[in-house]
Amino acid sequence: MYIIENANLLKDKQIKTCSLLINNNRIDKIDSHFKYYQLIRMNADPYVMTPTYVLFNSNIPHIKAFQELKKFLIEELMLKGCTTLLTYVNVSYENELSTKISELRTALLSSSIDYLIGVRIPIRLITQSFIRKCKKEKVPAIFVDLQNYEELEQIPWGWIKDAMFPFNSPLIPIISSDDKKEVKSALSKWKGIMNRENVPALYEVFEENNPLSISVLNKIGLYPQKASLMSGTEVSYNLYAKINESQNVDDMSLFHYHSDRLVVTVHKGAVLRAGDDVIFKPGNGEHVRVRIPSYFSLSS
Repeated sequence: MYIIENANLLKDKQIKTCSLLINNNRIDKIDSHFKYYQLIRMNADPYVMTPTYVLFNSNIPHIKAFQELKKFLIEELMLKGCTTLLTYVNVSYENELSTKISELRTALLSSSIDYLIGVRIPIRLITQSFIRKCKKEKVPAIFVDLQNYEELEQIPWGWIKDAMFPFNSPLIPIISSDDKKEVKSALSKWKGIMNRENVPALYEVFEENNPLSISVLNKIGLYPQKASLMSGTEVSYNLYAKINESQNVDDMSLFHYHSDRLVVTVHKGAVLRAGDDVIFKPGNGEHVRVRIPSYFSLSS
């Protein structure tokens, strides 16, 4: 056990100074101080502490050499304070699902960070049997290529919802267009159908290499397991050198505009990054298995 004291914890765009009691690489308790504990203490006062990020990236070079995968993971993810990756496999036919997930999982065995594997499918694969297979594989996210909206209207959504229950992996839109008006119109149609049918879904297109928001992480069942610093969660955090305007900075601002101030990344109690040095431990990453998407109430 040890204590991280004077931590300037960034949460909900506010910085709260507190101390964290750490036990077996998990946060046992957070309080204003732990004066009477005779434990090793780490002073975090010179830094702003945030949870580590979950980034979405669909372009993993998993079929190439290990050195290329290592370079990708370090430069695109770890140096940005990411310790969990969300990616997907492309599935065109129902019988490909298990094989493709297994292949990617095998390719990522040498990863130094954790990862989740979703699936990307055409609309025609939104069937009862395929959704049941996704549920069996505990697929946390189903990305849907939006082409023909008439296909969406023809889907027997009542049966699909029955097949989803109780795992309820959200459907996430993929729109192959750079035209902002087209994207906005497509998302509006998508949202209308999903709301009308009361289907578990997200209403935004994920940006590559961008941190996923808490609301999105909750929908896919990853919050508060990841990207969270609260009692009972793993000890995974970033330390940014303090900045004068830090009282008004949120996580996304730090990620996008102050990456040069990121000095330490800790993943499940182990240092992954110290200064400019990244500690890559092949096989240290785990395939994260979501229990039940949307099981955590954000209002609690």
